[in-house]
Amino acid sequence: MKFIYPAVFHEEKDGKYKGYFPDLECCYGEGDTIDDAIDDANEAARNWLSLELTEEDPFIPYVSDEEDIDLKEGEFIRNISVNIRFYEGWDE
Repeated sequence: MKFIYPAVFHEEKDGKYKGYFPDLECCYGEGDTIDDAIDDANEAARNWLSLELTEEDPFIPYVSDEEDIDLKEGEFIRNISVNIRFYEGWDE
């Protein structure tokens, strides 16, 4: 199953990058470069979604439209794609 969520990134004063997912509560990514931050955000989103899918009654949030996300100065959006494979018996 493929999930695509927007992540909002910005560059910190020290040159590192941080990002968060408006739709995934407490889900963040960071790194020395934007590529590192995107990779970290991808892993964080995969972990967030995988954990939610193990719940008895999982809640997968709706995806925000990019136009509805209020960006602060210096922030930009990257869509993060997460692929999760379900195996036979995954819910046992």
